[in-house]
Amino acid sequence: MNRHVIFYHSPQSRSAGALALLEELNADYELHSLNLPAKEQRQAEYLKINPMGKVPAILHDEALITEQVAVFLYMADLYAEAKLAPPIGDPLRGPYLRWMAFYGSCFEPALIDKSLKREPADPSVCPYGDYDTTVKTVMDQLAKGPYLLGEQFSAVDVLWGTALAWTTAFGLVPKTPVVEAYIERVTSRPAAKRAQARDAELLAAREKAKSS
Repeated sequence: MNRHVIFYHSPQSRSAGALALLEELNADYELHSLNLPAKEQRQAEYLKINPMGKVPAILHDEALITEQVAVFLYMADLYAEAKLAPPIGDPLRGPYLRWMAFYGSCFEPALIDKSLKREPADPSVCPYGDYDTTVKTVMDQLAKGPYLLGEQFSAVDVLWGTALAWTTAFGLVPKTPVVEAYIERVTSRPAAKRAQARDAELLAAREKAKSS
């Protein structure tokens, strides 16, 4: 089976986690870098690929995969031999899916409301309930450590580790000792370091092009 994918990405964006995942999977990927400050993601050429104008996006043969969590789920299953996704039948498959879905359906909406200082909807209709409970739910799980699935490192940790790195940096999530240790465990891995170096190269090339 052809597992080569085209990966649409921009440094200093949410797709940084997807880049780290592709490195963890040792995936066969072709990176297409978009300059978000220059609004390349809103140009007609890219909107033909992803009408939402967002990254990350993956093209695999004729399949388009957008939305960060969907990209993680798809790629971790595509490269199953990396063992970053518990297979169906594994007792950890349910918790794995839970924390993947929790990120997109609860954490991100709560985070955006918090960052924009918006009043959340009434808990009876709000998709995440309330911010404090959402964050506490994650913190309580991390306290059981070392990873979200206990002893097993998985793709869900790549997602959460990279997300918590930037959300704590911006003061949107408390940087407790537990969170700090978790971020360090995830972002100090060799694959994460390779992704960080790749992003640094992309940013340097962008700056060079801007000044020339």
